[in-house]
Amino acid sequence: MPKSIKALGFAEATVPVTPIAPAVEKGAVKPFLRWAGGKTRLLPKILPHLPERIVNYHEPFLGSGAIFFAIQDRVSDTCYLSDLNDELINIWSIVKEDPERLLFGLQAYRGRDNEDDYYVIRGASPKDRISRAARFFYLNQTAWNGLWRVNRWGVFNVPWGARAFRGISAAALHQVSHRLARADIGLLDFRESINRAKAGDLVYLDPPYLPVSDTSKFSGYTGKRFRLADLEDLADITRDLSNQGVNWVMSNRDTPIVRELFAHGEIIRFTTRRSVAAQNKRDIEPKDSPEVIVVGKSR
Repeated sequence: MPKSIKALGFAEATVPVTPIAPAVEKGAVKPFLRWAGGKTRLLPKILPHLPERIVNYHEPFLGSGAIFFAIQDRVSDTCYLSDLNDELINIWSIVKEDPERLLFGLQAYRGRDNEDDYYVIRGASPKDRISRAARFFYLNQTAWNGLWRVNRWGVFNVPWGARAFRGISAAALHQVSHRLARADIGLLDFRESINRAKAGDLVYLDPPYLPVSDTSKFSGYTGKRFRLADLEDLADITRDLSNQGVNWVMSNRDTPIVRELFAHGEIIRFTTRRSVAAQNKRDIEPKDSPEVIVVGKSR
């Protein structure tokens, strides 16, 4: 029988704890979240097109922040990190502000590796920010294919991924928290977020890819779908960025629409291998994916 919410220890996440911050080591920090469509594997393709010196960095489609972690040392001022997924932004903010309390909240999920526990936790609606962040992290590690998807009512509905919950070490989480010390994290629409960019800044764009068919819902990271009109707005914004001397780079699927809308940038085409759903929803299979990197041309 599935355990109750109380039995899973959700209430314990709000118990006060004394912060104990381990020594933070220097060096590269990896993303702390799994994220479908994340760019960790594409770093060798993307990084050569990013400037070596950046005043402010803007990433309005945050996800796991793979590019942020890779180029943060190039930024002299502030990293503006944003997204419209409120649960995603909540955990990023908690990791920055209170990593020790998050570690404590995660203790309730140790050993909760069976399917019954997963669906009980998926159906929970914790209210305080620490408990929400802990639940998000659990689901991020145990849901199918690391996917975060919600229905039209904003309810997370990804099936169990048959994965054990590994958690995260205190040292690793504190390293991430340290890296976020100069970050400004916000729940913002990309239009509002990018509006802050100035000459000398870099804007990295990784918008949800438009669905390849009417039945594909992979743009559903939030209750608000990313549609063609949004991509058209983004194209107009990037033209303005180029006119203002703002550096920008975008990752996207290689499609005629993308090539047409972003013809004002330098389009670099390549193919990568991605894992996609197979007939069995518990399985994945590799597939060649045509991709582009679009590099803004400043005037």
